[in-house]
Amino acid sequence: MEDFLLKRAWAEVDLDAICHNYRLIRATLPKETKLCCVIKANAYGHGAVTLARCYEQVGADFLAVSNLSEALELRYEKIKLPILILGYTPPEAAKVLYENNISQCVFSPDYARSLANAARLAGVSVKAHIKVDTGMGRLGFALRREEDLPLCRDAIGTSLTDTALVAEGIFTHFASADEGDAGEEFTKEQLSLFIRLTEQLQDKGISFAIRHAANSAATLCYPEASLDMVRAGLVLYGIAPSSCVAGNRLMPALEVKTVISHIKTLSQGESVSYGRSFVADKAMRVATLPIGYADGLWRAAGSVGHRVWVCGRFVPIIGRICMDQCMIDVSDIPDAKEGDTVTVYGGAGERVASLAEKLGTIPYEILCAIGERIPRVYIENQKAVSVFDRILP
Repeated sequence: MEDFLLKRAWAEVDLDAICHNYRLIRATLPKETKLCCVIKANAYGHGAVTLARCYEQVGADFLAVSNLSEALELRYEKIKLPILILGYTPPEAAKVLYENNISQCVFSPDYARSLANAARLAGVSVKAHIKVDTGMGRLGFALRREEDLPLCRDAIGTSLTDTALVAEGIFTHFASADEGDAGEEFTKEQLSLFIRLTEQLQDKGISFAIRHAANSAATLCYPEASLDMVRAGLVLYGIAPSSCVAGNRLMPALEVKTVISHIKTLSQGESVSYGRSFVADKAMRVATLPIGYADGLWRAAGSVGHRVWVCGRFVPIIGRICMDQCMIDVSDIPDAKEGDTVTVYGGAGERVASLAEKLGTIPYEILCAIGERIPRVYIENQKAVSVFDRILP
């Protein structure tokens, strides 16, 4: 790829940081516990295919995605690791799951029946991970209280009588493991229910090779939830799931950057951007950046005091962020010039977690919002080693 195609807006992903975080998490786990790397939503904006290859190289045991399209993308790119789909797949895709060696979340008796029927008609079997709802209220066989145990146990047992479903795993998802002390009681209740269920299923002769419950927060805060496998997501990318979860040794891996495309002098009383929400109270230098909300820079960032890093200093965004551009105040940086690199967030700029807090959201949403037209530049040993561009692959 020509260098000039990158000099608008791009994201740099430090693969050394990714490997550091992987090894950090791996070191916290019992030797026999598997590590599943969650790479749904384009690996939280970091690039699923490249990250999958990275996780293969460092020894990951499993990958997890949201849906069939994400799983097939990895298979088409020759990723060999086991893949688990955490969400819904149309039952009629049973043969595709089998042919691509993809494990499927099974979350209700009706879904189990539909998936098994489709698999049987296709002459195949599907690897199933039974999803148990112990308190998330999203997908899963209902197990919200102790009195649900017998019904849940029997429903799962009945669902697995069809040989078209191969019981590979069983899992649950914590609703408040990232809430610190406020979420501890509920998290432990969820784990207790889940373990009692697996014990009762074992008594009925139903066992699973992989029991998993821990997400990123639980992997850091609840070692008793490690079981046979943990599902690490955000922590692998160097960000703690919330301010309640310590992650001081994590290394953030992503920086979003752009360049100064134009510098103008604004006179007192002149305005900037749509709605004229910013009016200069004095003469000032304003730089335009070719990045906007279509690239993942939230429009609201301009009104919550977000700052970018340019020429060794933080400067504020002024006026409303546009679809493709935004403006910054460089009045106090006389050396700033067209073509200078600007860090929008990450790296030397504001951290993703800080920007998320200002916007009243979570780091996940900031990362997942990074647009497809932002090329990902992969860094090793402080040098660019590859580029992935979804528009110009």
